[in-house]
Amino acid sequence: MFARAIAIWCVLLVIASINGAFREVVLIPRTGDVVGRIISTLLLSALIVILTWLTIGWIGPHTTDQAWFVGVGWVLLTLAFEFLAGHYLFHNSWSNLLADYNVLRGRIWPLVLITTLVAPRLCAGVRGQL
Repeated sequence: MFARAIAIWCVLLVIASINGAFREVVLIPRTGDVVGRIISTLLLSALIVILTWLTIGWIGPHTTDQAWFVGVGWVLLTLAFEFLAGHYLFHNSWSNLLADYNVLRGRIWPLVLITTLVAPRLCAGVRGQL
């Protein structure tokens, strides 16, 4: 189950990267920074739920704890990638990386993390796996 969950997280990473490119190339030039980031965040959250819905049966959590474990694992992998790769590979400053967490400035990125956390539990529950 855990290897499958990591495989799906890798797909999520690709989707998130495409979403980020779409945000930078299409959304922000057309809608501005704040609105573009909000649309991108909502779009990515929806894509996370859709992918989770389509793959949760294959991932195969059989208990509520296992479903939560998948969600927590995905969030930890996401944070590790965002901060470690973001800083060391893509050379973003720490303050720039933390800016996405400032909801008072219209940054709703934490919604993606919340969606990533709860999607496995909700999808497995609704699909009757738990």
